[in-house]
Amino acid sequence: MITIYHLGHSQSDRVVWLMEELGLPYRLEWFDRGPDHLAPPEYLALHPAAMAPVIKDGDRVLAESTAIVQYIAHKHGGGRFTVSPSAENYADYLYWLQFNSNAQSSFFVKLALQGTGHEQNLIARVAERRSEGLYKQLNERLGDHSYLAGPDFTLADVMSGFMVTTMPALGGRTFEDLTNVQRYAQRLRQRPAWQKAMSIAGPEAQRPAQ
Repeated sequence: MITIYHLGHSQSDRVVWLMEELGLPYRLEWFDRGPDHLAPPEYLALHPAAMAPVIKDGDRVLAESTAIVQYIAHKHGGGRFTVSPSAENYADYLYWLQFNSNAQSSFFVKLALQGTGHEQNLIARVAERRSEGLYKQLNERLGDHSYLAGPDFTLADVMSGFMVTTMPALGGRTFEDLTNVQRYAQRLRQRPAWQKAMSIAGPEAQRPAQ
């Protein structure tokens, strides 16, 4: 059985979401952030990358969201929510599978510079331009497709779900001007597996009683 090492208030909730979508059993081991809002030392010790999420499957410990969701889907999920290389939308799937990381890197750059007096330096302006370009593309894509890779829900949506359903409440970009993204976020929130995952490990969830 896969163990999910879940860091509270982090994107590791997407792994719980995927497991619920696939109907796979898992064990959730919860870690709270410290007073500094960072992961505690015992979480950082799980993997050399010192990041969330982290899973354990047998003797294998794996980090990095994109690797984890593909590993689970192919190793334990029979390839569900993936797209075959022979499919016409395979390139779209690969692109949108990586989209979340690109969009969030710009967000973290802007967050790091906030209040420093350097909000308008070259790096900040590049991050803003890139971020707005990515969100414009996202909105345009969702005007023609129900999900990011095409008509069907895939891992690309698992990866980007946090960005559109949770980040606005955490200080990320809001989508009042991006109606297609708003509809997409609502579409994800209506999925029973997403709702269950958020109740277990989402931003408002609490550590289970010991």
